[in-house]
Amino acid sequence: MTGTIVNTCTILAGSVIGSIFKKGIKEEQQSALYTAMGLAAAGLGINAVVQNMPNSSYPVLFIVSLALGSLIGTVLDIEGRFQRLTGRFSKGNLSKGLSTGILLFCIGTLSILGPVQSALYGDHTYLFTNATLDFVTSMVLASTYGIGMALTAGVLFCWQGMIYAAALLLGNFMTTDMMTELSVVGGFLIASSGLSILNIKDCKTMNMLPSLVVPVLFCWLMELVG
Repeated sequence: MTGTIVNTCTILAGSVIGSIFKKGIKEEQQSALYTAMGLAAAGLGINAVVQNMPNSSYPVLFIVSLALGSLIGTVLDIEGRFQRLTGRFSKGNLSKGLSTGILLFCIGTLSILGPVQSALYGDHTYLFTNATLDFVTSMVLASTYGIGMALTAGVLFCWQGMIYAAALLLGNFMTTDMMTELSVVGGFLIASSGLSILNIKDCKTMNMLPSLVVPVLFCWLMELVG
């Protein structure tokens, strides 16, 4: 868990530093940061889709995943519940910042494969690399949305901790196909978060989070059948 602990601490540190800078940022400068984060999220999401889709063994799985996951998330009203929860403790667009941060920090190759490498081989290289990237990203997000972004550190710790524990219990369960399909769906979610920040389309990305479970279950079942 060394790599995960380091990754968590870098997000906390970045959030604190970024929130300090936020106090001296004017409204028009904050608007510029919103735009920058929206473009960055959209670009990262599109890049993940473009890189992984050609390697997909199940070309229509992402469509089924997004459709089914969005339907489940909408029925459960994950977005509404999340906004009401964050609204109790903060003002402004913190819920949008948190949803973006959670996706950027958790739904990436390094953040998913890193705990597996750490658990099976004691190799923390991926997580240390991810920690460096997350440190910079958390500073920018916190300078835009405030110290509340530190909450994403707890989400990351739980997320990577679950993957770490699963790797110890189940071995190398994260297959190449699973990683590819998960990355494609995750890319769409990150891109949709960027569109929401840019006010192009409110995609209600939090409602789409169950989409991430579909490719995992599907690939797992295919492994059992095969």
